[in-house]
Amino acid sequence: MQFKNPEVFYFLVFALIPMIIHLFQLQKFRKVAFTNVAFLKKISRETRKSSTLKKWLILGIRTLGLIALLFVFSQPYFSKKKSGKQHHNFIYLDNSLSLNTNGNKGNELQMVAQEIVNHASEFDSYTLMTNDQIFKNISKSELDTQLKQLDFTSKPQNFKRVLLEIQKKSKDETKDLNKNILISDFQINDKKVFTNVNSDFTGVQLSKTAQDNLSIDTLFVKAVGTNEISISVQIKNQGDRKEKIPIALYNDDQLISKRSFSIEKDSDKNIVFSIPKTTNFKGFVKVTFNDIFLFDNQLYFHLDLQTKTRILNVGKSSKTFSKIFDEDVFLLNHTPLERVNYSTIAEYQLIILNELERFPSVFQSAITKYVTNGGHLMIVPSPISEVASYNNFLKKLTNGQIKGIRADSLKITDINFDHPLYTDVFLRTVKNFQYPSVSKSYEHTLTGDAIIQFENKTPFLLELKNPYANVYWFSSPLNSKTTNFANSPLVVPTIYNIGRQSLKVSKPYYRLQKSNDIEIVAAIGKDAILSISNQNESFIPLQRSYSKKVQLNTEEQPSSAGFYHILLSQDTLSTLAYNIQREESILQFHDLSTLKEKNSYIQMYDSTKRLFNDINKKNEVHWLWKLFLAIAIVSLLLEILILKFFKP
Repeated sequence: MQFKNPEVFYFLVFALIPMIIHLFQLQKFRKVAFTNVAFLKKISRETRKSSTLKKWLILGIRTLGLIALLFVFSQPYFSKKKSGKQHHNFIYLDNSLSLNTNGNKGNELQMVAQEIVNHASEFDSYTLMTNDQIFKNISKSELDTQLKQLDFTSKPQNFKRVLLEIQKKSKDETKDLNKNILISDFQINDKKVFTNVNSDFTGVQLSKTAQDNLSIDTLFVKAVGTNEISISVQIKNQGDRKEKIPIALYNDDQLISKRSFSIEKDSDKNIVFSIPKTTNFKGFVKVTFNDIFLFDNQLYFHLDLQTKTRILNVGKSSKTFSKIFDEDVFLLNHTPLERVNYSTIAEYQLIILNELERFPSVFQSAITKYVTNGGHLMIVPSPISEVASYNNFLKKLTNGQIKGIRADSLKITDINFDHPLYTDVFLRTVKNFQYPSVSKSYEHTLTGDAIIQFENKTPFLLELKNPYANVYWFSSPLNSKTTNFANSPLVVPTIYNIGRQSLKVSKPYYRLQKSNDIEIVAAIGKDAILSISNQNESFIPLQRSYSKKVQLNTEEQPSSAGFYHILLSQDTLSTLAYNIQREESILQFHDLSTLKEKNSYIQMYDSTKRLFNDINKKNEVHWLWKLFLAIAIVSLLLEILILKFFKP
């Protein structure tokens, strides 16, 4: 039993008043003369006994009535809700695009939001968390307002963030007064996220009525010819075989190509389109198919063939570099050390120092300034390098030094497949391939991230630790007398991506809600600021300006897929395409029933309505003041009856 007004019981002291009155026996008896003294004594004893019994009955009834009245004013009740404390519900509602589907009664997100509005208690407080917003300690009316305004977001679910918020909130709140509710389809983006749950939560899993989806997964440039470009579109099918599916390619609003395709059950398919070779292709690919998700049936991309990565090779010329750095994508210039034009160094995105024997002080200063301003560098040592000159130069770029040349033959065996150079290069980890080898290499203590290693676990290709730019160090010369690396299949993706990633604006599209690094070749004023915008959205990204380029980074913005322009005031410098993360298309979901069996902190409900009905039932208040009022009235009536009819 709980009390709304427990302070009323301070008045229990007044229950002593009837006790004091009765215990002092203030009533006096009159003496009556009677001839039979024995009979008189008997009557006197019986009268005194009856009078004492009556007094004790009245005392008990009056005390009971007074106490009952005090209980009435204290308002007692039975409930799991503690008196004077408000129940708080933490609600995570997944509003990712995977919830933008239609169930039996309509759109899943809209239906569950309406169920919360209809069944959540008016007397509780709430915290509403979505993928992109959080509203803390709001009332039921405020909760209803936010739910009615709720929209989908391209930001995917992040259960680590949700569980961290629950854990943080639970430190200062008792378990009885709080309910942690997670409402989602529980799409799998991290299989281990629920393995070490240490905070109670109740899950409502929104089931899918269909397990079938067709999506455009990726797009990339397959080949660049003299007059046309080949692009490859990868289609992903989850579900049964599909036939005669229409797919169309557009440049802006102009239809370029249209065809149909068939795809096998649970498989991928690549479709190649040829498009005219232009300097600016603002395109999108669209599949016409009505499935569980519609947002992944279209993919935007932009090709800017006018922007090429400018590379300067200083030192020995290389046929390998000339073959790899195709003139359709790169502008490669060769120059000997003594003919370097220092005034044009800043115009290049990548400088290759190829087999230089030494570094003059003027050249060292120029290259150090170039790297500090964000220019990328690749160093290939000479077989007869001056170690002291190299170390004097390298200490300006990173930590460590080279010790000397080693004339031992070593095989190149280990590849760091997780390095950004090899993103989307290998479909799987390669364990057995024809290992290239070197006959001479430099021993060193340089620090950085090993990309390729020798069989003795020392680096062959190292990305040096530098805060301003990417600096790559090869431990041996790349000429045919020293190594056969140039004949290895590994040389093309390695050298090509070093050049390609030196200018990060060249990607055909970017993903929303992911960190994207972009570089714009432009010389802007010192106080000038670039912005990114389209017809519906405009924002200023993180940026860093150099003499001949600007580095941009986007992550939280933009928020919707489409084309965006990089603007300097009113001038358009470049166009970007953004698409929704394709992880939202995957039809794989956590099995909460299995998780519940393994983790006692997890509870499950099959519907939001049933969950809130149970919460309201458990916290329902059963008032008892009417019962105690009845007791007080009955006590008063009993006292009247005793006083009237009980004659001692």
